[in-house]
Amino acid sequence: MDEMVIRDEVRRLPAYRFAHHDQPVKLDQNEAPDDAPELARAVAERVAAAALNRYPGLHPVELERAIAARHGWPEDGVVVANGSNVLIQALVVAAGLGRSVLTVAPTFAVYASQARLLGADLVEVPLGPGFALPEDGLVAALADRSGVAFLADPAAPTGNALDSAGLARFARAAHATGGWLTAIDEAYAEYAGYDHLDLARELSSVVVLRTLSKAAGLAGARLGYLLAHPDLAAHLRKVLLPFCVGSLQVAAGLAVLERPDLVAARVDAARRERVRVAAALRELPGVTVHDSVTNFLLFTVDDPAAVHAGLLARGVVVRRQDHLAGLAGCLRVSVGLPAENDAFLTSLADVLAHEVAARG
Repeated sequence: MDEMVIRDEVRRLPAYRFAHHDQPVKLDQNEAPDDAPELARAVAERVAAAALNRYPGLHPVELERAIAARHGWPEDGVVVANGSNVLIQALVVAAGLGRSVLTVAPTFAVYASQARLLGADLVEVPLGPGFALPEDGLVAALADRSGVAFLADPAAPTGNALDSAGLARFARAAHATGGWLTAIDEAYAEYAGYDHLDLARELSSVVVLRTLSKAAGLAGARLGYLLAHPDLAAHLRKVLLPFCVGSLQVAAGLAVLERPDLVAARVDAARRERVRVAAALRELPGVTVHDSVTNFLLFTVDDPAAVHAGLLARGVVVRRQDHLAGLAGCLRVSVGLPAENDAFLTSLADVLAHEVAARG
């Protein structure tokens, strides 16, 4: 194939890769650890009633209405897509194409990959000490530019809460320029117990991104949404392909939104396990655990490659993060079911003990 038929930005971008490990204890993708049988039955009943021979709505009005009711948001300010990744791409196309994408580093990789893929000017500001929001650096980067800024709060892959006051000051500074859209990615908001919806109500240039892949447990359904000023939402819908959310996805989303009690119970269980696992990790020699308000924990060890391999050999898969700037030595573990978390902790203690013995 003649390489010249492919845009330079596409040829230069490495393919997104994820190594699947078929281990019995899977704690590497920040998923909900169970299918919640009652939710699964509710989803199955709605899916069974879907008319698969018919096209879905141009956009999923019924699902948008349910999301609007959940958040007290105008229905025409809700935009749903087949995954929040698609909405990130739509935001870059709508506000960053031919302009700039501003974010922090390290953060969710899709912000930068979409900027590079679409030929936007990418500006990454390093996180401060303790993964703090680099407010001054972000505000300085606004000058002489326009585009879209992405900030994940709670932060990923670090798991910490950002300074809400600092984030609001940045968003107001971006709004004042008249040329910046600020997207706040709240994928883990349910676990943290806070959000930035009031800021999005205050500033018409702020959108809030959410996913049904985490607390709602629908990672396999691929559903994400954003909350925005209705005028901005209307423009963002232009970027999305028609009929991009299928009837099966709508059925799954509606079923989950009808049972907030079950989602809340799952979140409460994850929070309790996060506290327990973090406390146990702090008891292990050579492990540093970083504060988290999400359903995962970032921790540092002396030899992340060896620890990762040792856990794999014991049937436990976690995620390496030590290749990212500022995360030397880091691994990330999702909060699973109690038995899975116990298996992880036992395996990690064994791996570390073997490392000590090998050195001694």
